[in-house]
Amino acid sequence: MTISELLSQYGDKYVEALLTTWQLTFISFAGAMIIGIIITVMRVCPVKPLRISGDIYVQIFRNIPGASLLIFLVYALPNLQVILSYYQCVLIATVLIPAAFASEYLMSGINAIGIGQIEAARSLGMDFGIMMRKVVIPQAVRFSILPMTNLLIATMLTTSLASQVPLNPKDLTGLVSYINTRDTGGVTSFLISAVMYCGTAVIIGQIGSYIDRKVRIVR
Repeated sequence: MTISELLSQYGDKYVEALLTTWQLTFISFAGAMIIGIIITVMRVCPVKPLRISGDIYVQIFRNIPGASLLIFLVYALPNLQVILSYYQCVLIATVLIPAAFASEYLMSGINAIGIGQIEAARSLGMDFGIMMRKVVIPQAVRFSILPMTNLLIATMLTTSLASQVPLNPKDLTGLVSYINTRDTGGVTSFLISAVMYCGTAVIIGQIGSYIDRKVRIVR
């Protein structure tokens, strides 16, 4: 099938799949950021068991394949009497893995903060929680805008895991499989999805670069 034939027949489904991909991406990234911040605070807190737990989380979910995690959530959890929808399984998989990388980027941002600022916060009588909330985490986020932009793009690509389960509405990768099981879309169907992925990645990259220029800490 040609591009025009595909778009005329499946154009509405491509739009729906693109919106589904965007929805999964931004929900997953928001969840990953929240969990990543929590894990980062655990990794630098003075309580040793929390530090160890945070490090273990990062080591596990930074190295586990997304497909393996999704298979576990879909097929293993029901044996433990935990039943989740396919959508929930995809969201969990696309949150837990990026959260580990978000924590790593935030740790790099924390390491870029001058030790004098930490000492100044302590001299002002700030406890650990206030210092993290008002001094450390805001600056760590500002230092890691560009890595987080790359993480957002990687999260978008990770949402292709949704194609491994019968998700409805389908994501861009799942739509390609849907089309090729009903018509001879061939490479053209992949091409349209690839253009949508690339276009979204370019937009995210431009927005991330703009934000970085606005909030960058000049030394």
